[in-house]
Amino acid sequence: MKTNIRTVIITGGTKGIGADIATVFYKAGYAVIIAGRSDNGFARKLGDRVRFVKTDVRRESDHQKLVAFARKWTGQIDVYINCAGFSGWKPAKDVTEKFWDEMLDTNLKGAFWGCKAAAATLPSGGVIINISSLAGKRGSSNNSVYCVSKFGVTGLTQALAKEFGPQGIRVVAVCPVYVETEGVIKALKDKNSPAKGKDVKAYLQQFTKEQTALGVLPTGKNIAETCLFLASPAASAITGQSLNVDCGVLPQ
Repeated sequence: MKTNIRTVIITGGTKGIGADIATVFYKAGYAVIIAGRSDNGFARKLGDRVRFVKTDVRRESDHQKLVAFARKWTGQIDVYINCAGFSGWKPAKDVTEKFWDEMLDTNLKGAFWGCKAAAATLPSGGVIINISSLAGKRGSSNNSVYCVSKFGVTGLTQALAKEFGPQGIRVVAVCPVYVETEGVIKALKDKNSPAKGKDVKAYLQQFTKEQTALGVLPTGKNIAETCLFLASPAASAITGQSLNVDCGVLPQ
């Protein structure tokens, strides 16, 4: 294809927030590369400037494969978004090595490999966006492993912003609160979650009423539009920041 079209790579882009990000960037005129473990057909439905690449973010070589695909397809990469991840609650006494490894490998190591692969090819003006969480800024009960993974993403974002800044590459993170995706709803159904395995809808309604400033929760589109802004020249002075998109749950 090689048309000098602005190109974005999005890990975890087949569903949830990742799919919303892919949609917003596509509508903004980007060529979009969606990375995921399995192809659910979303990329084909989205449009002709979209490609799916089977990816396991825990493997450095798969991120290198994404970069190589982009360079062959459009000839460039402008934005790399590390969105792949998952949440899950478990009290410390029940945490197993398998649970720890899966969470950290996906949420943190996966983001690092993405940043590393992106930095090797992004031009000056390129942007890396890590999708983090409010859990990367404050701890919560039964959530130690997820918080560790997201606090790590905050540190990663700050450190690499300093390291990659001389190359003209910005590194930023977006920290949502609950976004009502299929994955979040499923996680909240667990008895160890804040919803305690009961009525998830009722829990979210109560949380929204008591915790947000605006009386609503952010949507996936809100997160996606924030990413689009951060990727734009309008945000050219922003790097190393982890921006809350939380409707005022954690004012900072």
